Amino acid sequence: MQTFNGLYAITPDTDDSERLIEQVGAVLDGGARILQYRNKGSDTVRRLWQANILASLARSRNALFIVNDDVELACAVGADGVHVGRDDAGIAAARAALGPDAIVGASCYDSLALARAAVAAGASYVAFGAVYPSATKPGAVAAPLSLFADSADLGVPRVAIGGITAANAGAVVAAGADAIAVIGGLFEEADPGAAARTLAALYR
Repeated sequence: MQTFNGLYAITPDTDDSERLIEQVGAVLDGGARILQYRNKGSDTVRRLWQANILASLARSRNALFIVNDDVELACAVGADGVHVGRDDAGIAAARAALGPDAIVGASCYDSLALARAAVAAGASYVAFGAVYPSATKPGAVAAPLSLFADSADLGVPRVAIGGITAANAGAVVAAGADAIAVIGGLFEEADPGAAARTLAALYR
């Protein structure tokens, strides 16, 4: 896969497709290199429509496009890969559906053991978090930044997620995260494009 590092934007869960597309375009133009479509809604038609548009936007900016949780949707829109969690379809099943070249990411929370197991199962990258308190997942377990030093030998990119903003992202990058996954720190800002430029600059 192309280089997997830098700003990893994750979309907010919204039915306002017009605003979502506008914001995602600004964030990609601001320097996000990876885009994950995350929508837990039950409207499958809307999710397919949004995912198709966002996949096209990502391709037009040479960014990777990942779908959260839904292997079938990832297949339908030609995504670069899928992100799975503890309760989602397994890594092996996702790779079987998407092919050997697909990106399969795995949530590993605060657990180095889970990360090692995920890599052994074929994960392309692992995500640790929440590294800071998260409004998206207020009950998420806290993941110490020391995990990035402890996981340096995993051999795959390591993503930090959870409560990351321009104010604290520098510490996460300094800790060794290969990518920073951001939702509110981008899409809840008055100017998502400007927020993306600030965060993306940490990797330059």
